[in-house]
Amino acid sequence: MSENKSKPLRDRIVKAIRGENTPGVDPEFVRELARLLEETGLSEIEVERAGVRVRVARGALASAPAAPASAAQAPSPQPAQAEPEPLRREGTVVTSPMVGTVFLSPQPGEPPFVRIGDSVTDGTLCIIEAMKTMNPVPSPVAGRIAEIYVHDSQPVEFGEPLMLIE
Repeated sequence: MSENKSKPLRDRIVKAIRGENTPGVDPEFVRELARLLEETGLSEIEVERAGVRVRVARGALASAPAAPASAAQAPSPQPAQAEPEPLRREGTVVTSPMVGTVFLSPQPGEPPFVRIGDSVTDGTLCIIEAMKTMNPVPSPVAGRIAEIYVHDSQPVEFGEPLMLIE
């Protein structure tokens, strides 16, 4: 997709995230999120505004549910799926030990600590920056990286799933 065509899409998504308009369950907004996933190579994107959460994912679904925004939240509108739900993978879900920003590589432009399919025994899976301090997240078990649920420089909450190790 050319840069000129994707700019209005990005602008609308940024406005929705900032709360400048309310996406609700607008089918066109969901399609735009799906196009953004394809364009960026992300596997999932979620936007919440005024208690309405829109999540668009492609590929395998995460095995750990995201933390709810509030106990009184209305059910999240989900895009209809034409194909059956894929089997959920089993393994150890590595969660964020704190609120911060996740970094998947030691420095910008360097290769990530781990990729899907890499075998891990111990060592750093990613880094979470909190209050200007870099905190390594070690592998809790030996295994293979099956899923990575976050992208580089993404803000994360305490307990948010980061990766799945099989």
